[in-house]
Amino acid sequence: MSWAARIKDVPSPLESSSELLDIVADTMPSLRSLSKYALSALGASQSVFADSNMFEAVSSCSNPQLSCHNTTVQPNLCCFNAPGGSLLQTQFWDTNPPTGPDGSWTIHGLWPDNCDGSYDANCDSRRAYTNITEILRAAGADETLSYMQTYWKDYQGDDESFWEHEWSKHGTCISTLNPSCYADYQPTQEVPDFFNRTVSLFQSLPSYTILADAGITPSSSKTYTSAQIQAALSAAHADHEVYLGCSGSSLNEIWYFFNVRGTLQTGTFEPADPLASSKCPSTGIRYLPKGASSTPTGTRTSTAPTSTSTSAPGTPFSGKGHLTIIPSGSSASKGCLISNGKWYVSGTCATYTASGSSDSFTLRSSKGACGVVEGAFTCGSGVSEGQAFSAEDGKLAYEGSAEFSADATPSGTQQVVVSAGGSGDVGVEVGWEGA
Repeated sequence: MSWAARIKDVPSPLESSSELLDIVADTMPSLRSLSKYALSALGASQSVFADSNMFEAVSSCSNPQLSCHNTTVQPNLCCFNAPGGSLLQTQFWDTNPPTGPDGSWTIHGLWPDNCDGSYDANCDSRRAYTNITEILRAAGADETLSYMQTYWKDYQGDDESFWEHEWSKHGTCISTLNPSCYADYQPTQEVPDFFNRTVSLFQSLPSYTILADAGITPSSSKTYTSAQIQAALSAAHADHEVYLGCSGSSLNEIWYFFNVRGTLQTGTFEPADPLASSKCPSTGIRYLPKGASSTPTGTRTSTAPTSTSTSAPGTPFSGKGHLTIIPSGSSASKGCLISNGKWYVSGTCATYTASGSSDSFTLRSSKGACGVVEGAFTCGSGVSEGQAFSAEDGKLAYEGSAEFSADATPSGTQQVVVSAGGSGDVGVEVGWEGA
């Protein structure tokens, strides 16, 4: 995914936070309600709160419950993570370009998934802060920031935009980080709590060392089985399996699942079973060294050949073809993707060119290169060249997952954005029809 640089907003002082004190006493039926109330007092401020002692001033919680294990509705979402009660500490292994230290995985993020495996995203646009480095420095979180500069890396070098993206998309959906949960809340007070906790979790999960201790080390020639990798990682995760992500046959992601007893800030993270199925083959998994000259992992980029594939006609995702849309639960296609990458059910399907192999290929339409930008499948001048896709059971896959979705099914001449992942209301698969 390309982390496009964003225009930096100039911080402005908070006009008033006194209204927030009244909110704490109110009932809080949902995360989105919490956000609405808190933002009525906050406005659009991005002021940085510099008194680090205040970051510990969260609501007191007695007898906290374990998320995703409650049998009754928990009314106080400042003490109970909901609806995102399944917390995932996600890690990258990027080899081309090599990202982070050679002997360590890197941080992807900390994600609050719902207890059924679905998830919310970008829950509070008014807190989509664009000055993470400044916020952490002002809070005295220099040690966390320094660690992030080494281990929380963007593969294109734009770490700040990567951190902003992870906070805005995932951090704003964590209920116990809502402004209403802080006594005498000051703007951005919750941000260091998110990054401190993410870093501390990552430090407790040294995936490179865990795998190496089991004899699983990066190699350009060796391959491993899913069972070998799972055995090593689950032993370090209280015997709970993890999610393994592969680009083709190359290992490039690990997700550790947790439930939380209490708040993200001070609660206990308890290992849990994964709510997503791993996207790696059972055998022949490659764990490439960083900087290996062989086929890259294809996490978000590819060095696949630019010439058109010479595979036999009809081979999925080779040569020229159409990207068809198959809604979940249906075996028949309904419309296709037009040249800008949007879902359309009327008119003529666009012709796409797939270049590479089924394990790693690029896509182009008449608009230009295609890729996933801010979660959306897009084609055109704003897409960086070389974003890699793969084929999973004949369907288009991005970062090892064939799951795509849209907010609605188009009708008539409507054009609807299709996003990677299952965040939309309409689940879809993207198929290939040779031109």
